[in-house]
Amino acid sequence: MITTLLFSLLTLDQTLANFVAQYGVWVYALLFIIIFAETGFVIFPFLPGDSLLFIAGTVAAATVLDVHTIVILLITAAILGDSVNYAIGRKIGQRVYTWQDSRWYKRAYLMRTQMFYEKYGSMTIIIARFVPIVRTFAPFLAGVVAMSYPRFLTYNIVGGVLWITSLVYLGYFFGNIPFIKNNLSFFVFGIILISLIPIIVTYLKEKRAGRSQKSEVSGQKSEIRNQKSDS
Repeated sequence: MITTLLFSLLTLDQTLANFVAQYGVWVYALLFIIIFAETGFVIFPFLPGDSLLFIAGTVAAATVLDVHTIVILLITAAILGDSVNYAIGRKIGQRVYTWQDSRWYKRAYLMRTQMFYEKYGSMTIIIARFVPIVRTFAPFLAGVVAMSYPRFLTYNIVGGVLWITSLVYLGYFFGNIPFIKNNLSFFVFGIILISLIPIIVTYLKEKRAGRSQKSEVSGQKSEIRNQKSDS
């Protein structure tokens, strides 16, 4: 399954180009739905947001798709998706912390996103746009903690515009340069890898902190045992 997913991500350019050839402008609707789903529902954190945006720009430069239409549609999808996710989080509230892990929900993702909020505050709404998984959970958690909607919407709009325009236009202007086009799979993989760096760094910090805490607890227990043996 993982191999199939990775292959699909690395061949998105071919897949999307084939869709354009078969379905034409209906691809606009497909792109809208994917971006809306990834940002709007916490059960879809693994949809290929970053790489899809870059590939959409690349394909637009070589097909009938209009890049500016794509940008406007996907900005709308991203903003609406985050707003729906926020509303769901607001409705569910603190009950989310009592949920058990399932196929569709991982508590660790929620806690990781919470760490982003503790570090970056409301700017997390903007920063998270460029971080897979956290991107999906950030608006949801904003609703859970009852961030005021006007404040959330401001960051939502800024983040959505920056995310969509940067990656789509990057793909549009550079994706069809011969060197990049001939090695597009590597560039897509690089985008995915760069996007995952904040999550990897956070994970390593958590792991290091966990080891330090265990070591401290072990030292305290050892000290208590020594005190008891001395007495």
